[in-house]
Amino acid sequence: MKSIRTKLKLNNKQKTLMAQHAGYSRWCYNWGLSLWNQAYTDGYKPNTRKLREVFTNHTKPLYPWMKNLSSKVYQYAFINLGEAFKRFFQGLGKRPRFKKKGKFDSFTIDNCGKPIELNGWNHKLPFIGIVKTYEPIEATTQKITISRQAGDWYLSLSHEFSATPTPKTTDVVGVDLGVKTLATLSDGKVFESVRAYQKFEAKLSREQYLNRHKQVGSANWRKAQLKIARLHRKVANIRQDALHKLTAYLAKVRLVPVRSL
Repeated sequence: MKSIRTKLKLNNKQKTLMAQHAGYSRWCYNWGLSLWNQAYTDGYKPNTRKLREVFTNHTKPLYPWMKNLSSKVYQYAFINLGEAFKRFFQGLGKRPRFKKKGKFDSFTIDNCGKPIELNGWNHKLPFIGIVKTYEPIEATTQKITISRQAGDWYLSLSHEFSATPTPKTTDVVGVDLGVKTLATLSDGKVFESVRAYQKFEAKLSREQYLNRHKQVGSANWRKAQLKIARLHRKVANIRQDALHKLTAYLAKVRLVPVRSL
């Protein structure tokens, strides 16, 4: 399996539609979590199927606006809630908490069992319609997840692909992980530290300084928070790019145990 995450190129109408679906997913998740907690308090044992039945038959008819959005959103919201409780009971995660608007906004949809074909720059998504990406994608998947980060929307998916063996250029190579350099290999190749945070530290400090007296929740405060979030995203992307280049290079050779400096 191979995972893809790429940025979407959306107009204002599409951004609004994405935000509505993400809000729908958050609303259903929080509704399900509240009902789940109450059921446990009353001595019942809830599950995803029971939540879906109660929501479909009793709750959804009370909110006409839900008819304008994909029904797959609430189904996956309950599935995700069930998986969160499963991890909690297995000791693999914390107890599920209520979601807040603006934090980890996302939703998942599928094509009613049919595969979703992504081909090129323009893609037809179930219920959403045609969306554009900044890079071409060639993949067939069963479901997609759309999420928002620092004001931009991203498409994520997993798909099967045929892996071809990578020819080895070196039999064995040693790796030293350091502070001044990201990694030094025994074949002489050096991966320099990107120092991403240092490059944007001055801009971050200035934006945070200018934001110190803005009223929390105001339009100017939200604009400033978005600028800060985008700077943090740049830092994270630079670091991730450096790690991807390092791991891609190391995948082509056979390694000896890593030694830290």
